[in-house]
Amino acid sequence: MKADLKVHFYLRRTDEKKNGECPVIGKITIGKDVAQFSAKITAKASLWDIVSGRVKGKSKHASEVNATLDKIHVTINTSCRKLQEQKTIVTASDVKNAFQGIASEQETLIRYFERHNEDFKKRVGVNREPSTYQYYEISLKHLKRFMSLKCKLSDIPFTQLDFSFIETFDFYLRVELKRKPNTILGIMRHLRKMIKLAIGEGIITRDPFSGYSPERPKAEQKYLTRGELHKIITTPLDHPCRYLTRDMFLFSVFTGLAYRDICNLTAKNIVKSSDGVLWIETTRQKTGTPCEIPLMEIPLQILEKYKGLAPDDKLLPMLSCGRLNKNLKVIAKLCGLKRKLIFHVGRHTYASEICLSQGVPIETVSRMLGHRDLRSTQIYAKISNDKISEDTDRLEERIKDKFQLAGIEQ
Repeated sequence: MKADLKVHFYLRRTDEKKNGECPVIGKITIGKDVAQFSAKITAKASLWDIVSGRVKGKSKHASEVNATLDKIHVTINTSCRKLQEQKTIVTASDVKNAFQGIASEQETLIRYFERHNEDFKKRVGVNREPSTYQYYEISLKHLKRFMSLKCKLSDIPFTQLDFSFIETFDFYLRVELKRKPNTILGIMRHLRKMIKLAIGEGIITRDPFSGYSPERPKAEQKYLTRGELHKIITTPLDHPCRYLTRDMFLFSVFTGLAYRDICNLTAKNIVKSSDGVLWIETTRQKTGTPCEIPLMEIPLQILEKYKGLAPDDKLLPMLSCGRLNKNLKVIAKLCGLKRKLIFHVGRHTYASEICLSQGVPIETVSRMLGHRDLRSTQIYAKISNDKISEDTDRLEERIKDKFQLAGIEQ
């Protein structure tokens, strides 16, 4: 026997507005199963009848609110009857979702996002990083909370996504949660990926992100200048752990290797070319892309200094990335650097100051960094003012006798 459907409305008095009106909340009950939803209207608390779940009186306000609630009641009952024709057991959540347009046969955003993350998790340790998986999970958590608090929904069909949904989610992250532009950019990038995948699978045909332009974070210089690098190399430090951190950081500065790739280095990754030069030959864990890097004097000295000290046949005794970054913060202070110093700055410094500023072509830098295309390298590739100054001096030397301004006496 099918349980009877009951629909009742009440006011959320904790959210009373200045005009005395409160949001109207609907409650669907089938047996012991209950589901609540927002009626998306407000009613005057002073005129609300708790027993009937309606506004008392015959005012325009009462008529409009009651008419809307009656319409919702009818729609819910119709949705319930249709579901009972298709299913033996119908829950209050089923009715709520059907009433709100979340049909079971439709592909929905949250369900799709969850499935993506489950598939992504299976690839962690193969060709995906645990940290990237965690970022996707954080983005999904923000999206679920936003939909629960602001949309009063547990899920939404892709077909109902529009520009307003995207803008409202951005506003929620930026204004209500006060997240920084970089964080918002990352979360919205993950949401946008779900949209692109859905478009690619033919689930939807239009892009709700069309016209959306997120606020870009202020560009920060991510590489060290020649002077800053010299300070890090020469400044006396206060603890052996800080010296270890500095050496691991400098290894990244002079090889361009990321944290995880340095952790993975073993003796098998060091090869000697026919001219006697030692090279690092490895494959980037993040992308699976091979990279080949000639070893300069400083990284060779670091390898020799820590030879045999790392466990599991590794070449270097790396600390955790969090601990390295904590030590680098102290090192920056000891060196008088008024900028944020994290381990990944080493990779940027290798691309900009060590390679490009010394005339190494960007195509060569791209290969040594293990990038699959030049667009990735261009994010790292910045030319320092020192390089510009040196190039300008050489240019001036070459052209100084080739041009003469008329009317100027020599």
